[in-house]
Amino acid sequence: MTDARQGLSGLLDTEAIRKDFPILDRTVHDGKKIVYLDSAATSQKPRQVLDALNEYYERHNANVHRGVYTIAEEATALYEGARDKVAAFINAPSRNEVIFTKNASESLNLVANMLGWADEPYRVDSDTEIVTTEMEHHSNIVPWQLLSQRTGAKLKWFGITDDGRLDLSNIDEIITEKTKIVSFTLVSNIMGTINPVEKIIRRAQQVGALVCIDASQAAPHMVLDVQALQADFVAFTGHKMVGPTGIGVLWGRQELLEDLPPFLGGGEMIETVSMHSSTYAPAPHKFEAGTPPIAQAVGLGAAVDYLSSIGMENIHRHEQAITQYAVRRLLEVPDLRIIGPATAEDRGATISFTLGDIHPHDVGQVLDEQGIAVRVGHHCARPVCLRYGIPATTRASFYLYSTPAEVDALVDGLEHVRNFFG
Repeated sequence: MTDARQGLSGLLDTEAIRKDFPILDRTVHDGKKIVYLDSAATSQKPRQVLDALNEYYERHNANVHRGVYTIAEEATALYEGARDKVAAFINAPSRNEVIFTKNASESLNLVANMLGWADEPYRVDSDTEIVTTEMEHHSNIVPWQLLSQRTGAKLKWFGITDDGRLDLSNIDEIITEKTKIVSFTLVSNIMGTINPVEKIIRRAQQVGALVCIDASQAAPHMVLDVQALQADFVAFTGHKMVGPTGIGVLWGRQELLEDLPPFLGGGEMIETVSMHSSTYAPAPHKFEAGTPPIAQAVGLGAAVDYLSSIGMENIHRHEQAITQYAVRRLLEVPDLRIIGPATAEDRGATISFTLGDIHPHDVGQVLDEQGIAVRVGHHCARPVCLRYGIPATTRASFYLYSTPAEVDALVDGLEHVRNFFG
């Protein structure tokens, strides 16, 4: 495969990077070394993150914000230090704009519920409209459906073109003066499409609508600058960016967080409580009721340190090279159809495909027998599968530790699949 790899540039030193990820040395099925191509579902974790989690539990474990003893103060410093790291990582104007949640789904539900309970001018009601897109993860569809059902607001969405792009030809009809919120993904989790943020935000701003961006597939892979995006809310999750599970982030503009009501009630999010009423703490604590995901936040802080040490621009450049190579090689496979953009331009490190009449679940099982881990199904984006008239896809997704050799292993594995099913 040497000739096929000619011209690849911008690759990271994956040999050195992979030494940081213990699981990549695992073998399965009689000694086959694992080829992990499912980072869009969850990324693997480097030793630096695993060590940070162990260090926290072994030496600093205590509840935060409440204790005056030494390890409680240490735990609080680590937790709030992680907030500082995330704020710097996304170029937030203020650390107080960074809210910790348990995942991106909770972050998006938080926004939907805030707007459902808000006073004017933010309130979503039966005279208003909510806009999303057909390519969203279910986490950015269902909360808006629930809000629409509860308030009577009209739910509208952008469709998808045949080549996997958002159809913005009717943008002025979709986003109107009645639109209160436009919520869309920056990078599709099923097709890898990178969406035209500027055009959508510009139209939303023209009509005074708020903008919420699901950056779950963007934050791990490219520079995420919330000030440059000019959105009102940005949601992402830790476990896709070499961090632990159980930790997500919602960034919101300070003035919005001050005006909007909390989603959850409980300890820590209050200033005063009586049996008659309560007053709330300032953001971000106003939105972090109860004991937060302390260890997970510490792990996310370590993940941010790790990614920053390599450089997000370097990671993005590496993934672009791997993805370009993967598109080229996959298109060599007979009967393989890429769902979404069939070129490497304007796409992230995720490729979904079908293989003739072979069901994706069968593809995934045969690949697994060869040690190749891919995702199969509708990837919590069933409307995309409905749009293209397919039951499911096989999805390969890459990250900073992915190599051209793993792409070659996938292509060889698909040839084995084709032979297996005749």
